[in-house]
Amino acid sequence: MIHLLQLHTLLLHNLPKFPVDKSKLLRYSYIQYCNLQQFLTFTSISVDGSPDFFDGLLQDSAVRLDGNHKLEQSVKQIHAQIILRSSFSEFLSARLIMFYSKVSLLDDARKVFDACSKDSFSSSLIWNSMIRANMSCLRYKNALAIYKKMRDLDLHPDGFGFPLILRAFSMAADARLCQACHCHVIQVGLSYHLHVCNDLMLMYAAIGCMEVALRVFDRMPLRSRVSWNIMISGFGKNCDCDGAVEMFHRMENEGVEPNSVTWTSLISAFARCGLSNKTWEFYALMREKGVNATAESIAVVASVCFEMPTRGALVHVHVIKGGYEEYVYVKNALMTMYGRSGDIQKAKYLFSELKSQTLISWNALISIYAQWGMCDEASSALMKLNNLGPSLKPNVVSWSAVISGFSTCGRNEETLELFRVMQYTQVLANAVTIACVLSACADLSSLPLGREIHAHCIRMLMDCDTLVKNGLTNMYMKCGNLRTGQLLFERMIFRHISSWNIMITGYGMHGMGKMALEIFHQMVNGGVKPDKVSFVAAISACSHSGLIAEGQELFETMLLNFEIEPEMEHYACMVDLYSRAGYQQKAHMILKSMPMEPNAAVWGALMNSCETVDAKMTASQIFDMDSGASGYYMSLSNLYAANGRWDESARVRISARENGVKKLRGESLVLVKKKLYSFSAGDAFNKAEMEELEPALQALHLHSLMESQDMNEFS
Repeated sequence: MIHLLQLHTLLLHNLPKFPVDKSKLLRYSYIQYCNLQQFLTFTSISVDGSPDFFDGLLQDSAVRLDGNHKLEQSVKQIHAQIILRSSFSEFLSARLIMFYSKVSLLDDARKVFDACSKDSFSSSLIWNSMIRANMSCLRYKNALAIYKKMRDLDLHPDGFGFPLILRAFSMAADARLCQACHCHVIQVGLSYHLHVCNDLMLMYAAIGCMEVALRVFDRMPLRSRVSWNIMISGFGKNCDCDGAVEMFHRMENEGVEPNSVTWTSLISAFARCGLSNKTWEFYALMREKGVNATAESIAVVASVCFEMPTRGALVHVHVIKGGYEEYVYVKNALMTMYGRSGDIQKAKYLFSELKSQTLISWNALISIYAQWGMCDEASSALMKLNNLGPSLKPNVVSWSAVISGFSTCGRNEETLELFRVMQYTQVLANAVTIACVLSACADLSSLPLGREIHAHCIRMLMDCDTLVKNGLTNMYMKCGNLRTGQLLFERMIFRHISSWNIMITGYGMHGMGKMALEIFHQMVNGGVKPDKVSFVAAISACSHSGLIAEGQELFETMLLNFEIEPEMEHYACMVDLYSRAGYQQKAHMILKSMPMEPNAAVWGALMNSCETVDAKMTASQIFDMDSGASGYYMSLSNLYAANGRWDESARVRISARENGVKKLRGESLVLVKKKLYSFSAGDAFNKAEMEELEPALQALHLHSLMESQDMNEFS
């Protein structure tokens, strides 16, 4: 290295006599060997150590050096030489802060900031650099702390500082603090500054106050295209498609030409609201107007085309024609589109074609498997991801997708086991994960496990999340602990429609129809409009409690009062309501009045009230639709047996066997020492299992004897 540096010096001294920037050549020599101390020692050229020289050295380092580690080393060496040569200036300090933030060394950046002279703090340059450094690393709390220090010193940010501070306030998401900062903007006379106004609108959009953002926009004396795009994007992010469209038309009417960013923001608004037809309509209009589709707009459109394969194929063509095949996020969007439409082979092919399989790509593949009930494939993909190495590990999204898949498929024991493994790998669960685990606990009727999850939520400060609260309420209601379920429901500050539905369903499944109806009427009186699920839950509750008139009234008010068209599930509930009560004629009338063809569930509900002959006709309708419905075979067989028609009962069972229909055996679940045992009649257990189960079985036997004795005394 020494000989090479001396060679550079020799060459520099013997350059021909035409204008040469020696300082620039020196900087290049340092960049080549990345050792400033040795370079300054072995070169005989005098370097004045001016701030301009070191500023140029910092900039050249950033441009020429590849790799975070090399740049970090370079910045520290240059900083050391600046200190040795006392070459500090306000501008050079700001540069150092910026370069330290580039390599995420905020502590070193803070040391530079604290070492600045008092005179430097009178200028906004140093303050802006430190705030920008923290915001570039998403440390908004640190940025706000620096802003507070400015206020304490009676200093005010300028037109470059306020946009950064407003972004920090938008990340803090505190409406009161955002308004206070807006007041400060007005006080210092920057309320009409273009960039400050743009970030004010961004801030208010981030906290959901679009009406205030619109007032800021309307008062702007000068607007750029960015200002319009911010407003359209803000309406979109707040799911206000009408506001986004109105702003778009207003933009056109005022002579401002929408660009590709404008169109992408507008398309994203419809996609976010789930309006796939509108998304496609505006995407097609954009192409008609000659605006080139960007990779972002294509990715957005692909996300809503899963229901329409023709459109999806066309979007794929646009990806190829536009040359966006190598964009990872575009391929991820296409993969998700094909996966959600059920074309898993194409999704797998796109995944295999990815040159860089990011964590988002893996999560998309895992989610596709989980969505279609391919739990083993999802679990296998998760394990493969886990074994790729430390640079790429499953995150909470990966685990939640697999856990959700197992929970949805009813593989509840495996759901809980996956959750335990997730905790062991020290990945923190989110609200979605907890909701899936609570659903598994509810399906297993495992109240002790559910309580453990509840305790975990309290420790992790997640018990205030609406999704978690709904999951906890559902778990307690399904496990029969109605009092705790009601208590959690009453403590909810915000009750989503699903919260009300959980309570109605919970009381209904336990035969407490009147309580279910009381909750339903509380919901309506509180100004919450019931949805289709609410009516299914309420009518079903009436069915299980024999509340015929109340169920009939609910069915009639659906369309009259709430403009909800009855669907298959509602008709099935009404048929079940009348069948259980023995009103066979009314059940048949409901069946005949249906505007759609009845499915197996409706015919099955009708079979409950049928005589033997009618039951056979009803069963034939069911078997034509669902030949694997074992429950209906058994119901028909039992009906024949109850009427003494043993030969016909046997024939039904033989027919079921010939069609490959197997009746699922009834299972009993016993929780012993936090382990769940399931068993059916005739199951054999090994000696170790019997030793664990025997005390529990003896306790159950004793309890049944006591119940029997109490019943005898009562009679």
